[in-house]
Amino acid sequence: ITTANNLLCALIDNHLHFGNELNLQKIYFSRAVDLNERALRSITVGKGVNNGPEREDGFLITVASEVMAVLCLASDLKDLQQRLSHIVIGEDSAGKLVTAGDLKAGGAMAVLLKDAFQPNLVQTLEGTPAIIHGGPFANIAHGCNSIAATKLGLALADYSATEAGFAADLGAEKFMDIKCRKAGIAPNAVVIVATIKALKHHGEGDLLKGLANLEAHIENTKTYGIPLVVALNLFTGDSEEDKTTVKTFTAALGVETIEADGWLNGGEGMANLARAVVALCEQKSQLQFLYPDEMSLADKIRTIATKIYRAGSVLIPDDVMQKLQKLEEAGFGHYPV
Repeated sequence: ITTANNLLCALIDNHLHFGNELNLQKIYFSRAVDLNERALRSITVGKGVNNGPEREDGFLITVASEVMAVLCLASDLKDLQQRLSHIVIGEDSAGKLVTAGDLKAGGAMAVLLKDAFQPNLVQTLEGTPAIIHGGPFANIAHGCNSIAATKLGLALADYSATEAGFAADLGAEKFMDIKCRKAGIAPNAVVIVATIKALKHHGEGDLLKGLANLEAHIENTKTYGIPLVVALNLFTGDSEEDKTTVKTFTAALGVETIEADGWLNGGEGMANLARAVVALCEQKSQLQFLYPDEMSLADKIRTIATKIYRAGSVLIPDDVMQKLQKLEEAGFGHYPV
């Protein structure tokens, strides 16, 4: 992914050096490196004799690369090439968006990624198969493993579990509204994982106060119409009183909390949770997206901010609104955000 990302950067600079036929004036796409190298976040490239033109650039960590997100949303190699070609690299002098496809970079990038597109099969300590593939940052991308990996898991087992990182706002919202929408899939059940230590941290030492955080995640999940259960991830310092408090609290919300003792007892400690999930999967459910495709990008942002993050209102500055309108004019308006 790092190499494919930087191939595109090299093609951009090569195009600028040899005449800039596309008349690129603003470059959005950045280089990537597979570690957090703070000193390279803002650099100048093109310095020296016959290396220009000189311009400001920088390195992202690879998991923040758009190429990572693209690979994880692609359904096959043909779709991967098309998505890579749609990456916006900048603007020309007239303000028109220029893509990787305009540089004819999609095919070369896809060739570099043809093996990386294959999911990785590993196993747990108990020999349970696990598929690990992709890791786009949830704070700037969609925070889910690849569609290819998820569909492979679904094809190989009666029940397949996948992670949507960063809780029921950053993680589950993007899993539902981006990944499920684009993959044409829907979960049969949702497991919200909580720990007593984290809940107390949210409440500044007060478990009851911290449970408001869990309540918000339960409410967010219910928005999508999928049955859910809370998995209380146990550790040796958890008291019976605290465990009962959590169970009583979620029961009042109509949600069962199951003790998950995998940390101490492995798969055996997760058996009750597994049985609860199987029971939930037997219930009828219908995934309800937070917003329709045809909603404007600005309204999609407002919907997510108010319904999931509980914002009172959303102020979008004029320059940001202009960028959103430009994206819609370029044909990106139906995309999830």
